[in-house]
Amino acid sequence: MRSFSLTDLSNKSGEVVEAAYTGPVEITRRGKRRFVLMSADQYDKLRNAGDPRRVYAAGETPRHLADAFASELEKLARGEGYDDPE
Repeated sequence: MRSFSLTDLSNKSGEVVEAAYTGPVEITRRGKRRFVLMSADQYDKLRNAGDPRRVYAAGETPRHLADAFASELEKLARGEGYDDPE
């Protein structure tokens, strides 16, 4: 990721914008990253990707996940896969 200072953003705005067309650009202030500049397409892809984590109610859990969960619970009930520190 290319990096520019806030001063660079003021003095070299064309260069900063051109760099953002190829990928995200970090904008720093006093050596610390403060902002990330990216194209609208990159931002839209990021926003539309969403969070892959999902919470399901018991009745809506996909079968493959429910089966995997039940299998792990059965292992725990039998004492498998649990490291008892004592």
